[in-house]
Amino acid sequence: MSDAVCTDDGRQLWATRTGHGRPLVFCHGGPGLWDMFDDLATMLAHVASVVRWDQRGCGRSERRGPFTVARYLADLDAVRGQLAGAQMALLGHSWGATLALRYALQHPDRVGHLIYVSGTGIDPHSTWRPAFKQSFRQRLGAGLPRWEQLHNRARTPAEDKELAILQWSADFVDEGAAVVHAEDMATPWFEINWECNSALGDENSRYLTDTDVVAQCRTLGVPTLIIDGARDVRPRWAVDSLHRALPDARRTTLAGAGHLPWVEDPDGFREAVTGFLAQPAPIAGGTDPRVHAENPSLYGRRPGAVG
Repeated sequence: MSDAVCTDDGRQLWATRTGHGRPLVFCHGGPGLWDMFDDLATMLAHVASVVRWDQRGCGRSERRGPFTVARYLADLDAVRGQLAGAQMALLGHSWGATLALRYALQHPDRVGHLIYVSGTGIDPHSTWRPAFKQSFRQRLGAGLPRWEQLHNRARTPAEDKELAILQWSADFVDEGAAVVHAEDMATPWFEINWECNSALGDENSRYLTDTDVVAQCRTLGVPTLIIDGARDVRPRWAVDSLHRALPDARRTTLAGAGHLPWVEDPDGFREAVTGFLAQPAPIAGGTDPRVHAENPSLYGRRPGAVG
């Protein structure tokens, strides 16, 4: 069923709930995009009551700021309080993985399980970006000249969508299906909120540079699953320092998948997530971390290249 969440500063956020079981809240990527988790919600509906929402200023939510990480964390807490209850499992993808981690660090007693999907880690200065840019250009192949043409000038709304589909196609490994998957991401289409994208991206960069995030993560007792596609154009070694810092983390890497691993390896993704959610959550308000055995498929080495 569909629900509207009202924030404490009077904004309306689009949200929807499906499935049955313990609450599992999704955080979509971006910043400035919207929820694209229809297939993932269906995949997990038998094990969780899935809550999806469009972040402030994005998609079907009210298109007004302010666009700050603090405000987004407060919005996520409003979603939890109104649709999930005292404690939730939390799944974030890409930018949403960053948001979910930041929320768990701020409110560890309100998160029973944290699922960090295709995030870009906690290294300062975004050390992963040069490798990403190289891999991204290689993955685009014949689409690169058109992407460059669109990226470097003002665009019409139709061209904005064309650019997004081109860019998102690089997130998939199978060249024959990549554009189709990217078009699925763009359906339905909502205007990208570039103001939000810029503001939150800049603020998060400052946070990684100015804050000892590793020290913060070492105190987090929330059981965490880090799950990646091995062929994501964002290098997976960017997440190594996060994995090492978390006291209760396991890591699964799906060999044939890119940035949206549940699309290209749905069985592997479902198995990893449902197995992880089957573990008991810590008692709300507890402080003692529980350390799980690391997943034997852990991707622990630092590769020289990705893709």
